[in-house]
Amino acid sequence: MGVLGIGGLFFRAQDPDALSAWYREHLGIGAGCAADDTGPVDEWSWNTQGGPVVFAPFKADTDYFAADKQFMINLRVADLAGLVSTLTAAGIAVETRDEWNSPEVGHFARLHDPEGNAIELWEPPAA
Repeated sequence: MGVLGIGGLFFRAQDPDALSAWYREHLGIGAGCAADDTGPVDEWSWNTQGGPVVFAPFKADTDYFAADKQFMINLRVADLAGLVSTLTAAGIAVETRDEWNSPEVGHFARLHDPEGNAIELWEPPAA
């Protein structure tokens, strides 16, 4: 099959410029950002490290994320504890639960962007 990966994530926002700035400031993602060791930054894209991506439709009545939202963004991270600390220091509410974590799958935390979109942070287990 010719698909190589996800080429973009597009969604509606009340204030796209402010929301883009929030993602750049607090999570280091969006146009003009690059993960460590991914090469030069350009103004249009976010360079990411290769790795697993879960693509999974959920049942319409799932309680895994808010019923009034059609999607939840899951971001693969390194040093989840450090990122959670940085986010909470910035006044961003982050939820963690021991039952979300497992040695086989990794560790998780959840937060919401300023427009209420759910974000799950995922630190996969060490290889």
